[in-house]
Amino acid sequence: MRYEGRKVANREHDNLMIWRLEIQVEEPFRDQVQDGWLRQAAEMTLAFEGIDYPAELSLLITDDRTVRKLNRTYRGVDETTDVLAFAFGAENSSFTTPPDGVTHLGEVIISCPRTLRQAEEQKHSLKREVAILTVHGILHLLGYDHQDPREEQEMGDREAEILARLKCTSSE
Repeated sequence: MRYEGRKVANREHDNLMIWRLEIQVEEPFRDQVQDGWLRQAAEMTLAFEGIDYPAELSLLITDDRTVRKLNRTYRGVDETTDVLAFAFGAENSSFTTPPDGVTHLGEVIISCPRTLRQAEEQKHSLKREVAILTVHGILHLLGYDHQDPREEQEMGDREAEILARLKCTSSE
Protein backbone atom coordinates (compact mmCIF):
# COMPACT_ATOMS: atom_id res chain seq x y z
CA MET A 1 0.00 0.00 0.00
CA ARG A 2 1.29 3.45 -0.89
CA TYR A 3 1.54 6.11 1.77
CA GLU A 4 1.64 9.10 -0.56
CA GLY A 5 -0.52 12.01 0.46
CA ARG A 6 -1.36 10.72 3.91
CA LYS A 7 -1.88 13.19 6.68
CA VAL A 8 -1.98 12.53 10.36
CA ALA A 9 -4.09 14.86 12.46
CA ASN A 10 -3.69 14.87 16.22
CA ARG A 11 -6.00 16.47 18.73
CA GLU A 12 -4.26 17.34 21.97
CA HIS A 13 -5.95 17.77 25.32
CA ASP A 14 -3.92 18.36 28.49
CA ASN A 15 -0.80 17.07 26.67
CA LEU A 16 -2.55 13.79 25.88
CA MET A 17 -3.24 12.72 22.33
CA ILE A 18 -6.95 12.18 21.95
CA TRP A 19 -7.31 11.21 18.27
CA ARG A 20 -4.92 10.38 15.50
CA LEU A 21 -6.36 10.18 12.01
CA GLU A 22 -4.32 8.77 9.18
CA ILE A 23 -5.87 9.96 5.93
CA GLN A 24 -4.72 8.70 2.56
CA VAL A 25 -6.30 9.87 -0.66
CA GLU A 26 -4.75 8.00 -3.56
CA GLU A 27 -3.30 10.03 -6.42
CA PRO A 28 -6.08 9.93 -8.99
CA PHE A 29 -8.63 11.21 -6.46
CA ARG A 30 -6.73 14.03 -4.73
CA ASP A 31 -8.33 16.72 -6.85
CA GLN A 32 -11.81 15.40 -6.05
CA VAL A 33 -11.65 14.59 -2.34
CA GLN A 34 -10.44 17.07 0.26
CA ASP A 35 -8.61 15.41 3.13
CA GLY A 36 -9.59 18.34 5.37
CA TRP A 37 -13.26 17.46 4.82
CA LEU A 38 -12.54 13.81 5.66
CA ARG A 39 -10.80 14.94 8.86
CA GLN A 40 -13.72 17.19 9.79
CA ALA A 41 -16.28 14.42 9.22
CA ALA A 42 -14.18 11.94 11.22
CA GLU A 43 -13.60 14.32 14.12
CA MET A 44 -17.28 15.29 14.27
CA THR A 45 -18.25 11.62 14.40
CA LEU A 46 -15.77 10.81 17.16
CA ALA A 47 -16.82 13.86 19.20
CA PHE A 48 -20.53 13.16 18.73
CA GLU A 49 -20.01 9.58 19.87
CA GLY A 50 -18.18 10.75 22.99
CA ILE A 51 -14.78 9.28 22.14
CA ASP A 52 -12.79 11.09 24.82
CA TYR A 53 -9.92 8.63 25.09
CA PRO A 54 -6.79 8.24 22.96
CA ALA A 55 -7.88 6.62 19.70
CA GLU A 56 -6.72 6.33 16.14
CA LEU A 57 -8.17 5.28 12.83
CA SER A 58 -7.25 5.25 9.17
CA LEU A 59 -9.24 6.53 6.22
CA LEU A 60 -8.35 5.48 2.67
CA ILE A 61 -9.88 6.81 -0.54
CA THR A 62 -9.08 4.37 -3.30
CA ASP A 63 -10.42 2.74 -6.47
CA ASP A 64 -13.05 0.07 -7.17
CA ARG A 65 -10.43 -2.60 -7.88
CA THR A 66 -8.80 -2.24 -4.46
CA VAL A 67 -12.15 -2.24 -2.64
CA ARG A 68 -13.32 -5.28 -4.59
CA LYS A 69 -10.13 -7.17 -3.73
CA LEU A 70 -10.47 -6.33 -0.02
CA ASN A 71 -14.16 -7.21 -0.06
CA ARG A 72 -13.39 -10.58 -1.67
CA THR A 73 -10.46 -11.35 0.63
CA TYR A 74 -12.02 -10.36 3.95
CA ARG A 75 -15.76 -10.69 3.42
CA GLY A 76 -15.96 -13.33 0.70
CA VAL A 77 -17.95 -10.98 -1.56
CA ASP A 78 -16.47 -10.66 -5.06
CA GLU A 79 -17.76 -7.21 -5.93
CA THR A 80 -16.97 -3.62 -5.16
CA THR A 81 -18.84 -1.66 -2.52
CA ASP A 82 -18.90 1.95 -1.43
CA VAL A 83 -17.28 1.61 1.99
CA LEU A 84 -15.56 -1.08 4.02
CA ALA A 85 -14.89 -0.79 7.75
CA PHE A 86 -12.44 -3.07 9.50
CA ALA A 87 -12.79 -2.63 13.25
CA PHE A 88 -9.80 -3.45 15.44
CA GLY A 89 -11.34 -2.60 18.78
CA ALA A 90 -14.49 -4.66 18.60
CA GLU A 91 -15.48 -6.53 21.75
CA ASN A 92 -15.09 -9.89 20.05
CA SER A 93 -11.74 -8.93 18.57
CA SER A 94 -8.47 -10.58 19.49
CA PHE A 95 -6.77 -7.16 19.37
CA THR A 96 -5.84 -5.65 22.71
CA THR A 97 -5.00 -2.08 23.65
CA PRO A 98 -1.25 -1.68 23.15
CA PRO A 99 1.07 -0.34 25.86
CA ASP A 100 0.83 3.20 24.44
CA GLY A 101 -2.81 3.26 25.61
CA VAL A 102 -4.16 4.26 22.20
CA THR A 103 -7.25 2.38 21.07
CA HIS A 104 -6.82 1.41 17.45
CA LEU A 105 -10.37 1.66 16.13
CA GLY A 106 -9.65 0.35 12.65
CA GLU A 107 -9.72 1.34 9.01
CA VAL A 108 -12.37 2.84 6.75
CA ILE A 109 -11.84 2.30 3.02
CA ILE A 110 -13.96 4.21 0.51
CA SER A 111 -14.20 3.61 -3.23
CA CYS A 112 -14.08 7.03 -4.90
CA PRO A 113 -15.53 5.86 -8.25
CA ARG A 114 -18.44 4.18 -6.47
CA THR A 115 -18.92 7.27 -4.32
CA LEU A 116 -19.05 9.48 -7.43
CA ARG A 117 -21.71 7.22 -8.99
CA GLN A 118 -23.80 7.27 -5.80
CA ALA A 119 -23.55 11.06 -5.52
CA GLU A 120 -24.83 11.39 -9.08
CA GLU A 121 -27.65 8.90 -8.42
CA GLN A 122 -28.68 10.74 -5.24
CA LYS A 123 -28.31 14.12 -6.96
CA HIS A 124 -26.04 15.60 -4.34
CA SER A 125 -22.38 16.54 -4.13
CA LEU A 126 -19.39 14.26 -3.89
CA LYS A 127 -18.54 16.14 -0.69
CA ARG A 128 -21.83 15.05 0.89
CA GLU A 129 -21.48 11.43 -0.25
CA VAL A 130 -17.91 11.23 1.10
CA ALA A 131 -19.15 12.63 4.42
CA ILE A 132 -21.99 10.09 4.54
CA LEU A 133 -19.62 7.18 3.91
CA THR A 134 -16.98 8.46 6.33
CA VAL A 135 -19.53 8.80 9.12
CA HIS A 136 -21.09 5.44 8.24
CA GLY A 137 -17.74 3.66 8.25
CA ILE A 138 -16.63 5.16 11.56
CA LEU A 139 -19.94 4.25 13.18
CA HIS A 140 -19.26 0.66 12.12
CA LEU A 141 -15.83 0.89 13.80
CA LEU A 142 -17.62 2.02 16.96
CA GLY A 143 -19.95 -0.99 16.95
CA TYR A 144 -23.02 0.23 15.06
CA ASP A 145 -24.56 -2.05 12.49
CA HIS A 146 -27.67 -2.34 10.31
CA GLN A 147 -28.46 -6.05 10.26
CA ASP A 148 -32.02 -5.60 11.50
CA PRO A 149 -34.56 -2.75 11.26
CA ARG A 150 -33.95 -1.48 14.81
CA GLU A 151 -30.17 -1.31 14.30
CA GLU A 152 -30.63 0.27 10.89
CA GLN A 153 -32.89 2.97 12.36
CA GLU A 154 -30.47 3.70 15.21
CA MET A 155 -27.47 3.91 12.90
CA GLY A 156 -29.40 6.03 10.40
CA ASP A 157 -30.50 8.44 13.12
CA ARG A 158 -26.90 8.83 14.34
CA GLU A 159 -25.68 9.45 10.79
CA ALA A 160 -28.36 12.10 10.22
CA GLU A 161 -27.52 13.90 13.48
CA ILE A 162 -23.79 13.96 12.70
CA LEU A 163 -24.34 15.11 9.12
CA ALA A 164 -26.61 17.90 10.39
CA ARG A 165 -23.87 19.05 12.76
CA LEU A 166 -21.45 19.02 9.83
CA LYS A 167 -23.97 21.26 8.06
CA CYS A 168 -24.02 18.68 5.30
CA THR A 169 -27.57 19.00 4.06
CA SER A 170 -29.35 16.93 1.45
CA SER A 171 -29.36 19.94 -0.88
CA GLU A 172 -25.57 19.85 -1.26
